[in-house]
Amino acid sequence: MKVTGMFDLSGKTAIVTGGSVGLGAQMAIALAEAGADVVVAARKVERCHQLCAQLETLGVRTLAVACDVSREEDCKRLVDATVTEFTSLDILVNNAGYTWAADAMSYPIDKWEQVMNTNLTGLFQLSSLAAAVMKEQGRGKIINVTSVAGLGGTAPETQNTVAYNASKGAVMTLTRDLAVKWARYGIYVNAIAPGFFPTHMSKRLLEKNQHLVLPRVPLNRLGGEGDLKGTIVFLSSAASDYVTGQCLFVDGGITAMV
Repeated sequence: MKVTGMFDLSGKTAIVTGGSVGLGAQMAIALAEAGADVVVAARKVERCHQLCAQLETLGVRTLAVACDVSREEDCKRLVDATVTEFTSLDILVNNAGYTWAADAMSYPIDKWEQVMNTNLTGLFQLSSLAAAVMKEQGRGKIINVTSVAGLGGTAPETQNTVAYNASKGAVMTLTRDLAVKWARYGIYVNAIAPGFFPTHMSKRLLEKNQHLVLPRVPLNRLGGEGDLKGTIVFLSSAASDYVTGQCLFVDGGITAMV
């Protein structure tokens, strides 16, 4: 196969959770540009419909589904709707996420649980449901979106998000474990760990703390609108068919510093 063909996703079906805005939308657009049919899932389904209309101009089929990944019934409905509409599920991008900032000594337990239920438990339950479909097909790719914040501690002045950091670190380990457990079924499990990208969730924080953030980034800029597109297509396509259990950092060089 020529290298250009290795990145072709024509005939594939992808789900992107948290896919209507921000990094999710960027990755959904990339998958559609590579030829995949895309299911855009998020809690606010009207945004999903808006993005689907944009993706369809690329000549692919789409489906908008309301989904709160922390709710098991929503995850089941998402997978069932995808298989019913497209007959297959080839790619799952677990991008849905939630964060809450508060002092670690007085962090509200209800917020801790909300972050964990979305970022970790929801990711796992949706992955399990998708993997059951992929096992029957004999193949599938799961890509989890984690964060450089999952590697360790962050100063409270920069990122006072203890539950988010803990959840993203857990996702890195979960990615590796599921990759080992599901490789025998032809299911690949990898992760992307973005650095600092301004999104609807982080924009205000980054605007406030940019003077603290940029000195930590060797490329001296925040992530942009196209910086995840190549990465998600690579991990979703035949180009990564000997890659599983890995976490690819897209961070402008942050993790290269010691």
